[in-house]
Amino acid sequence: MHKKWVSVVKVIIAALLLLMALFPIYWLVGMSIRPMSEMKGHISLIPHALTGEHFLSLFTKNGFGHAIVNSLQTTLISTAISLAIGLCTAYVLARHRFHFGMKKPISFWIMIIRILPPVAFTIPLYTMFSKMGVLNTKVPVILACILINITLIIWYMIGFFAELPEEIEESAKVDGATEWQLFRKIVLPLVAPGIAAIAMLSFMYAWNEYTYSIIFIQSPANNTVPIALAALNTEDNLTNFGLVAAGGVISVIPITLFVIFAQNYLISGLSSGAVKS
Repeated sequence: MHKKWVSVVKVIIAALLLLMALFPIYWLVGMSIRPMSEMKGHISLIPHALTGEHFLSLFTKNGFGHAIVNSLQTTLISTAISLAIGLCTAYVLARHRFHFGMKKPISFWIMIIRILPPVAFTIPLYTMFSKMGVLNTKVPVILACILINITLIIWYMIGFFAELPEEIEESAKVDGATEWQLFRKIVLPLVAPGIAAIAMLSFMYAWNEYTYSIIFIQSPANNTVPIALAALNTEDNLTNFGLVAAGGVISVIPITLFVIFAQNYLISGLSSGAVKS
């Protein structure tokens, strides 16, 4: 009987914690579909009427659609390039294939870049991009996201590659597999859970990147979603909570869909890609 009550208490506590975690999301969605007349004075917990005027205004008057396209371009390109370079580098470092004693210095500098805050690189990157003539385009943001994400991918994936039994790779080599076939067809599927997890983190960072975007992009035509959201907080829109909430809802949809997809792939990878030594 005592164990039963303990279980009931645990369920209640878990439900309360879940409610506390989900309530801000509910409130954000609720504010985005409320008419402005309901946002004056006391605001009820449940909307009395629904409207789509805030979402319509975002795309017709504030050009939010262009910001979403810009963010998708910078995020997908930077994430893809970061994964391609980062996975190869992490595999080489994990397998001790660097000569001339370069592994430790490279690992050290990767860790330094990972530890330092992104704002520490703004001045050298700004100078470099200015001389390259790519300021006020999406190129600096893509390159900056690649710089940050590559270090994260390498630092995270080295452990996954190092835990793989080398006997599997040796067997593949005996069967005639080339280095690229070994990496692409054998090693990568075995570390699929790690790739899914780091892809989620890289996507989230690139999608939410604000510091480099606000510094390197000064043309409204190239604004990303974080900058577009910040631009909504003007004097005219300061009290238009519905408009800002609608922008917040739209901004989390792509990353939510990506996380859901990556989570499903992560679960399948854990069940089908397990390694037994």
